[in-house]
Amino acid sequence: MHMPDVVVGSGVVITRGSRVAISASDFTIPEGKITAIIGPNGSGKSTLLHAIAGLLPISSGNLSVLGATPELSQSRISYVLQYTTVPAGTPLTVAEAVAMGRYPSLGFLGRPTQQDRAKVTAAMERLEITDLSKRHLTELSGGQRQRVYVAQGVAQDHSMLLLDEPLTGLDINSAKTIDAIIHDEPTRGCSVVLTTHDLEEARAADHVILTSGRVVAFGPPDQVLTTENLTNAYGLGALHDNPSNHHPLDEHHDDGHTH
Repeated sequence: MHMPDVVVGSGVVITRGSRVAISASDFTIPEGKITAIIGPNGSGKSTLLHAIAGLLPISSGNLSVLGATPELSQSRISYVLQYTTVPAGTPLTVAEAVAMGRYPSLGFLGRPTQQDRAKVTAAMERLEITDLSKRHLTELSGGQRQRVYVAQGVAQDHSMLLLDEPLTGLDINSAKTIDAIIHDEPTRGCSVVLTTHDLEEARAADHVILTSGRVVAFGPPDQVLTTENLTNAYGLGALHDNPSNHHPLDEHHDDGHTH
């Protein structure tokens, strides 16, 4: 049975300032699956994620998210940024930071209900940060802090979870914990979209969007991550690199033809 698509883009163009970050592109994102957006640095991965989140308007084309415009769907989207900086000296505890995920549901001058508190507790348990609840964010390691932000994201009511390079630069324990959440969310009916520069991470997803200033290809990993498409996205140099420079694209050559 074909699941409906939660995101449909046709002829989408996204500019940042005077620069075209994504030229006219078509793509879809299936419901209840893990979608990885992959491409070289500066290829428009985060730009595409920002547009889906409704934080960056598209310049032309059509972009439907959860059956509406991205802006109208924002209340159903939980977005975890790659780098969320906490100003030094901000006295924010882990529990308080995770509870901020409930703010959109509270309404004007809303007080957290028992259900809100239960969702915060459950999110902290899922990200294995319950023991850190009273610690200040500034006292945490980078990996611990990233788990707090993901917990804040899952504590929020959401149909889609967007993550910008969620596993980059993390200790192995934090990476495994967040990876488990990524694979658990679809079992709860949530669609997950993440950006990555890691080919193995993209291969583990259900659906892939390959970017290089435009969407080069989208679909199942084995159809998208072919030698031909990767050469297209990364340039010939990436596939014929100096042998001493190990490159992720040196692995998994298939029978595709390189142009």
